Amino acid sequence: MSREPKSENITWSDTEVTHEARLQRHGHRAAILWFTGLSGAGKSTLSQAVEKELFQRRCHTYILDGDNIRFGLNRDLGFSPDDRTENIRRIGEVAKLMMDAGVICLTAFISPYRTDRQGAREITPEGKFIEVYCKCSLEECERRDPKGLYKKARAGEISEFTGISAPYEEPENAEIVVETDKNSVEACARQIVESLKARGVLTMNGN
Repeated sequence: MSREPKSENITWSDTEVTHEARLQRHGHRAAILWFTGLSGAGKSTLSQAVEKELFQRRCHTYILDGDNIRFGLNRDLGFSPDDRTENIRRIGEVAKLMMDAGVICLTAFISPYRTDRQGAREITPEGKFIEVYCKCSLEECERRDPKGLYKKARAGEISEFTGISAPYEEPENAEIVVETDKNSVEACARQIVESLKARGVLTMNGN
């Protein structure tokens, strides 16, 4: 799919409020935390735990959650390979806009294809895209099955379900890897926050 807009009669408009000005106002750098992993790997739970910790540090944050987005922005999309790609393309663009506004944007999507995640990375300024791989075995995800989706997929009630009848391509060079089947939510959240400190995202105001 081309990344060029269909219309030729448009011009990008830059804001007069700089990233440095937003840093001074917010007390932290903007970033996209891209949580990826199988269904049941803990993406939503962990992103919420990290956001809560960041919020307590007075950071400006927002979570884009996979299911929530499909109620509105992406309600016209299903789970075919093409729809999954378009789903992630739109989320990448929205996350970029939020990051441009100085927000630490957390996204919690399976985003099973490496090329789609790479596409989101490529439209984001260097160093602002932080891939967080929620690593969890398929067996543990099935054991948890918080939404009963694996059971339905095994019964043939859900087609193209990631990990069962559709592929999940593990990240090869994620900035952060958290083993959610071996460590607690609290421990994984601490690991992520410490990584944000080391990367200079949390910089001021006691962050």
